[in-house]
Amino acid sequence: MSEPVVEIRDLVKEYVGRKGNHRALSGVDLTVPAGTITAVLGPNGAGKTTAVRIIATLALPTSGSVKVAGIDVAQDPRAVRGLIGLSGQYAAVDGRLTGYENLRMLGRLYGLGGAGARARARELLRMFQLEDAAGRASSTYSGGMRRRLDLAGALVARPPLVILDEPTTGLDPRSRGELWEVVEELTTDGTAVLLTTQYLDEAERLADDVVVFDKGRVVATGTPTELKARLRVPTAHVQLLDPRDLRVAREVLFRSNFRTHPDTADQGWFTADAPYGTRSLMLVLSRLYGTGIDVRDAHVSAPNLDEVFFDLTGKDQRNGSDIADDIADDIADGIAEDVTGGSSVNGSARSYADRGIG
Repeated sequence: MSEPVVEIRDLVKEYVGRKGNHRALSGVDLTVPAGTITAVLGPNGAGKTTAVRIIATLALPTSGSVKVAGIDVAQDPRAVRGLIGLSGQYAAVDGRLTGYENLRMLGRLYGLGGAGARARARELLRMFQLEDAAGRASSTYSGGMRRRLDLAGALVARPPLVILDEPTTGLDPRSRGELWEVVEELTTDGTAVLLTTQYLDEAERLADDVVVFDKGRVVATGTPTELKARLRVPTAHVQLLDPRDLRVAREVLFRSNFRTHPDTADQGWFTADAPYGTRSLMLVLSRLYGTGIDVRDAHVSAPNLDEVFFDLTGKDQRNGSDIADDIADDIADGIAEDVTGGSSVNGSARSYADRGIG
C-alpha cells in the first residue's frame, strides 16, 4: 500500500491566552490516502479548523506527528507548502487580470518558467472549461467561473494534496453541481482532497471517507454508507390496499425473518427493517404478493448524514465558514497564536505564491 498523503498521529494542540490554556485537539489520528476525497465535519469549535490549519502549516502542533507526503509539517514547513494547493470559499483571483493571466502568473511564481507557466495555464483552462473566457478579465466571470479559476490556481504546481474550504458556499445549484464534477475528477491522477464543508449532502456526494470532529477529538470515521449504517438500518414503509390484511402480512414477513413494526395501522401502514435498502423492499413485496396481499404504496427511507452528525455531536451543522469563525473566536478570546506571520487562512494557493513560498 502506498504512503498516505496526509498522516496524523496523536495530534495535540493547545493555545495559551489570557483565559488560560485551551486544548483544541486531544490525540487526533487522521489519514488521507492518495486519490481520495476526505470530508472533515464538526460543529463550530470542534477542532477540525485547527487540524486543517496545522496540515496547511498555518499553525504548529503542540505534540504529535503531522506529515504530508511523508514530510513533517513542523520540521520542514516550507517543503510541505510546496505540496499543498489551497482553495477557499471566496475566490482569491485578481479581477484585473484575465483568467489566462491569473494562471500564468501563478505558474511563474511557482517557478515553472515562461513556457511551462503558459502551457500549464492553457491546460488548466481546458480542464476547467474556461477556454472561451480565457481572454476576459476575471472580474467579469460569474461566481461559479471565478471559483473554478481559483481551484485551477490551486492546481498549478500539481500538488499531491488539495485543501478545499467550503468550496461551494454561495453558489447557485447549477454552479455547485459543476464544481462537484470538477472536484470528483481531481482524484483520477492520485491527488488527495481534504474537504471542509457545511453542506452534509455535499460530503455525502463527494467523500470517500468522512471524519467527524467533536470537542477536539475524532468521534467517527468511515464512508458515508458506513456511518449511516451505524446509526440505524434503512426502513421499508409499506401501505396495504386493505388495512384488514395487516396482521396476516406481518405474520408472513415474520416467517421470512423480517422485523416489522406497526405504523399507522388504521391506514394499513407498517414498517420493516430493510438492511439492503431497495433489495429488501423488493423481497417484502414479493412475499406479500405471493400470499395475495395487495400493496397501495411502498418506499424505503435511510438515515442521512444530517442524522448521523446530530447523533454523534448533539448539534446541528452550523452555517457559515468554520475556518473564519473559529479563528475570529480564538482571536476574540485572546488564545490565537500568530505562528506563520498571519492570523487567518488565505483561501487560495496564492497565500503561498504571494509570499514566495513553495
